[in-house]
Amino acid sequence: MTRATTVRTRGLVLVEHELEVPLDHAAPDGPEITVFAREVADPDGRDRPFLVFLQGGPGSEAPRPTRHPSGPGWLDRALGEFRVLMLDQRGTGRSTPVGPAALAGRSPAEQAEYLAHFRADAIVRDAELLRRALGVERWSVLGQSFGGLCVTTYLSIAPEGLREALITGGVPPLGRPVDDVYRVTWARMLDRNARHYERYPQDRQRVRALVDRLESEPVELPSGDRLTARRLRQLGHGLGMSVGSELLHYVLELDPDSPAFAHDVEGALGFARNPLYALVHEACWADGVATRWSAERTMPDAWREDRTLLFGEHVLPWMFEDYGALRPLREAADLLAEREWPRLYDPEQLARNDVPAAAAIYAEDPYVERVFSEETAAHVRGLRPWVTSEYGHNGLRADGERILSRLIDLARGRA
Repeated sequence: MTRATTVRTRGLVLVEHELEVPLDHAAPDGPEITVFAREVADPDGRDRPFLVFLQGGPGSEAPRPTRHPSGPGWLDRALGEFRVLMLDQRGTGRSTPVGPAALAGRSPAEQAEYLAHFRADAIVRDAELLRRALGVERWSVLGQSFGGLCVTTYLSIAPEGLREALITGGVPPLGRPVDDVYRVTWARMLDRNARHYERYPQDRQRVRALVDRLESEPVELPSGDRLTARRLRQLGHGLGMSVGSELLHYVLELDPDSPAFAHDVEGALGFARNPLYALVHEACWADGVATRWSAERTMPDAWREDRTLLFGEHVLPWMFEDYGALRPLREAADLLAEREWPRLYDPEQLARNDVPAAAAIYAEDPYVERVFSEETAAHVRGLRPWVTSEYGHNGLRADGERILSRLIDLARGRA
């Protein structure tokens, strides 16, 4: 049984669930952690079927629900026919958190062993324990970005729990070397850099001047960290979003000696708030391989030759030096990079899939490669892809009602 608390807020009924689950699902009698999920319903919709939302990340909790317009745009559409279960994936939000404090007192090897249990396969098994605890026969799932990797894992290892599966910007490659993933993300980011500097040509000189300055004259961030040139170049992380270029420009136009600049540079990347992202990001792409710092190994020479080129969604080893919150976890991160990860997806199960499924694939997504997503979509029996160039990676956030409606129609054969 879950521990449940009911809360009423404006226009919504919220039921907060907590469930103890094994840290390692292969050792059910071993240490336990807590998983939290918030059930969101219209006041007259408490008996509607469940839609489980699997957040992007890894390492990010589910959205905190409010009524439109301040809540996620897709939520109102979903609540018309579902109760939505917002799952704080293990290690995030109100689930047992992951961070330096939680890992203190463990050796690097013990830290790495603990962190090995925070990929999509463990998240899916948590969801299955929660489904059974709530007495639900089958439920629908919606996965955004990393949540789509979780949905594909769900279709592989526990399809009996699913009524339908919906994915936005997160159909993963099957069995490909992880280096393939990063080679194409670098190529996409080269294009994103070119587009940004074409739109804001003055930004290239600003980046060049900042990089030159930071080599000898650091800017101190609110956390006390030193802003390095390479850390500044991580501001390209958001260029795959529909408004990413604008947000980047608004940071770069600030006076580098202003408190606003230091605050906004540090706030642009939440690795201190969500360290799990940096620790397991590459591992989440590892479908039966070791990663060995793939993003760094596959980085094109262009990034070493042109210091105005900005990084994308790449976790690089030096981050565990430049970010004070990550520094205590450097040795554990190195061990995770050498770990031989088990497969996340079962191609045979996916080929005989009978769960209705649909996916939005964003044609120019620099984080989840369209070509690989289309290959996987063709392999998953019954999965209906919608390939679109209308949206960035944040399409669900930008136009959630339309995207969710179309995916539901595709999965149910109405489109």
